[in-house]
Amino acid sequence: MISQWIKVLKAPVVRCASAMIMLGVLAACAAQAPVPQDKFYRLQAVLASAPLTAPILPGVLEIERFTADGLTAGRPIVYADSSDPNQLREYHYHFWTQTPTVMLRDELVAYLRKAGVAKNIVTPEMRLEADYILSGRIRMLEQVIGAQKGTVMELEIALRNPRNGKLLFLKPYRHEVEQSEIGVAAAVDSLNETLNIIYADVLADLKNL
Repeated sequence: MISQWIKVLKAPVVRCASAMIMLGVLAACAAQAPVPQDKFYRLQAVLASAPLTAPILPGVLEIERFTADGLTAGRPIVYADSSDPNQLREYHYHFWTQTPTVMLRDELVAYLRKAGVAKNIVTPEMRLEADYILSGRIRMLEQVIGAQKGTVMELEIALRNPRNGKLLFLKPYRHEVEQSEIGVAAAVDSLNETLNIIYADVLADLKNL
């Protein structure tokens, strides 16, 4: 009988303690900072010069998907600290809309089409017989933070004749930009500026073939 009374007396205490614990858990959850949202960025090349009056390359120009190694090939935006430039890191919530190997290839296709470099500019997915094949390699595509802020992009572009295997040209293109502003969005703006400069240089070299 006594044990039953003890249980009756304890029941409200247990319920009260449980309620207080639950309120504490809810308060802790409410105090946590919201999870950052993923942000997505793209690079775009805009032709600043007038289109060519006649194609430089007769026939079909095929532009292959670019290649890249390691972190540079992934969608997370890559950065390095100027105090330790040999160590690359990825942002957790900042991504490219596409992998850089596809994004930069597609932008070059659109850029050279607008310039009128060849009568037809295609990608390998179209399965056409190409008269020229252009390939690209992304060596660097990253933001630099720390004491020296900026961005760096380095591409290697090659043009060959697939019929005889002749290499028409092979050239690296590198451009660095210092940044006064910090943040990923400012770095993307800087890389967009760099991409336009490099693609303009590629176009100039094609004109000199």
